Amino acid sequence: MTRKIALAFAALLLPLTPVSANEDAPLRSIPGVEQPYQTTAFDPDADAMAAVDAALDAARRSGKRVLLVMGANDCHDSAWLANAVTSADLAATLATRYHIVFVDIGMPQVGRGRNPEIPTRFGFRKIKGTPTVAILDARGHVLNRKAAPKWRNAASRNMTEIQTELMQ
Repeated sequence: MTRKIALAFAALLLPLTPVSANEDAPLRSIPGVEQPYQTTAFDPDADAMAAVDAALDAARRSGKRVLLVMGANDCHDSAWLANAVTSADLAATLATRYHIVFVDIGMPQVGRGRNPEIPTRFGFRKIKGTPTVAILDARGHVLNRKAAPKWRNAASRNMTEIQTELMQ
């Protein structure tokens, strides 16, 4: 009986719950970045395969890894992450470990995909959200297969969280 009352009370409160907490949340900032939710890092006219090949070649010569960021300019999470990893706070630190390449894959999760050969090349059959971030060794093997799609919430992460995850 108590459970039924609790459920009925909870149902009455549902209309009072905001539809989306993100709509009312203040926009976050990245030090030194004027528009953290806007980017041009994902060039729709770039030869995506050539860019990835160049990053892998540089990784073979340097002994570093490749940070392959697959996203879209019109995705707020992709824009946030692109601005974060190229910001003054993170760029120098990440450069000690990675060659970073941004590839425009559009938003395949909503039927607007581009450059599908890039995720396919690295064994990503279905993109669940953008950005999808693959850490590659110099031979092109994905080192973070399970964590790669979890970046689709990048705009909710702070700079410390991003740095900690990428530098572990």
